[in-house]
Amino acid sequence: MPLLHPRVNYGDMAYTINTHIAKVSMEGIKLYRQQEWGTRMVAKPLGVNQSTVVRWLAKAPQYGWCHIPSESSRPKISPRRMDKAIEDRIVELRPKRGRCSEVLQAELAREGTIVSLSTVQRVLKRRYLIKERSPWKKYHLSGDRPVAEKPEILVQMDNIHIMKTRIERMYVTTLIDVCSRGADAKASTRINTRRSIEVAQTAESLAPFPFSCIQTDHGSEFSTHFTCRLKAKGIRHRHSRIRQPNDNAHVERFNRTIQDDLRTEIKRYKHHPPTLNKHIKL
Repeated sequence: MPLLHPRVNYGDMAYTINTHIAKVSMEGIKLYRQQEWGTRMVAKPLGVNQSTVVRWLAKAPQYGWCHIPSESSRPKISPRRMDKAIEDRIVELRPKRGRCSEVLQAELAREGTIVSLSTVQRVLKRRYLIKERSPWKKYHLSGDRPVAEKPEILVQMDNIHIMKTRIERMYVTTLIDVCSRGADAKASTRINTRRSIEVAQTAESLAPFPFSCIQTDHGSEFSTHFTCRLKAKGIRHRHSRIRQPNDNAHVERFNRTIQDDLRTEIKRYKHHPPTLNKHIKL
């Protein structure tokens, strides 16, 4: 019998997070009373401890087989529980400051309230005020940044978001060689991995040298598929550091140049990317 484990609500945590535990306990009681199995035999196929089956039998009614709800694991008394006023103050400071747990802890310390960092993080997590890292998000181990001593060694790549309307957007994918300052840009109505691969391949075919390393940010358009396609062509894909835009300073400055010099063209041709691409080439 499969045991499913969904996301648990920390405000009402039970001893188990299996949503089918009530049905599992009912099946265990049936096996014990109808099939006359022992508690150890019942526990083995259900994947629980023998003492768990004994507790089920103690809670089950004498006749009939009804669901046994799982009890909460919250303690009945918490003598060392944090004061409610401190918890409310943490929740109040979070949207006001918009900073991390370390900053909130220092702010409380300046106010004369000493709490541990884990306590602040626990309160924010309980109130859903902290963004947890996705279990599917992997760290990008990009290695050391190469020194751009000559062309082809390091090429930086990025995207510009241009609002066509309040909802629709247009995108300009930019690319620049750090050493030679040779650059390329292409406007499109969509942004995805396939489009980024096309821009990188087109730019390499027009350049007088092959690319050795392309550095990007952590955008979804530069995903693992983008890395694999570059690796198949012998190009290394390197990610910049998080919240460090200076790592891609050259392409960021090139983005600013495009937005400043082509401000009139962008405003006029933002609904027609092919025409805008002609002005970018000029």
